Amino acid sequence: MSKTIVVTSGKGGVGKSTVACFLGAKICEFGKRVIVCDLDFGLNNLDIVMGVEEKVVYDLGDAIEGRCRASQALIECPSVKNLYLLSSSHTENSNLSGQNIKLLFEGLKTHFDYVIFDCPAGIDVGFHRAVCACNEAIVVVTPFLSSLRDADKVLSILRSYKLKDIKLVVNMARGDLMAVGECISIKEVENLLKTPVIGVIPADDNILISSNCYLDNSTPSGKAFYKLARSYISGKTKYFDPSKKYVGIIGSIRRGLKKIV
Repeated sequence: MSKTIVVTSGKGGVGKSTVACFLGAKICEFGKRVIVCDLDFGLNNLDIVMGVEEKVVYDLGDAIEGRCRASQALIECPSVKNLYLLSSSHTENSNLSGQNIKLLFEGLKTHFDYVIFDCPAGIDVGFHRAVCACNEAIVVVTPFLSSLRDADKVLSILRSYKLKDIKLVVNMARGDLMAVGECISIKEVENLLKTPVIGVIPADDNILISSNCYLDNSTPSGKAFYKLARSYISGKTKYFDPSKKYVGIIGSIRRGLKKIV
């Protein structure tokens, strides 16, 4: 039985869609088959992130309303084997309920190991629709108080759904600031939100310039997402430490150079 995971956040701009796509891509490197489904109706952009915007013929709405089979709406990412996108519907309608989405994926889950839902930011109807279709959740936060406050509200709602598992991913982590205590540490994030962190993604330009959901594992972000995927599959958390390169004498030099740049 495949896992269905909603990737959500308390606010927009924390990199939720990026985490959904690249987590799915790295899970595929372990020989798994993954669907990433865009549930952000109206503001969807996962087809662009995955480089398949010109290949979209059918979307989630078409599959639910019977205009195509669910398998026909899936598009394979050109640069990552076994990674598929199910594009979001561009319009809201009454058939796009959490229950209908869950039923649609019941038939697909037998052929895939993971289904990752990219949830719209906030806690309105789109959030509840996405959570209803899943049994696990990843809450994406940044190591800043405004993000953590919003995430705390989201976590309280997620716990009421009694999901099997809820984890945090700390995104856009500034290792240079964490090394000198100028940024909230990972342990502090866990303590404040009372939820375990399963992955830490550094602030890295390689994410911005990557294409078609491909990240080389030699880059900081590539290593971080690879560790996140391995932790999720194995159940043994070992996340990337973005502050490691900024400690000690050499680290002090690196911090100084980063400020100049």
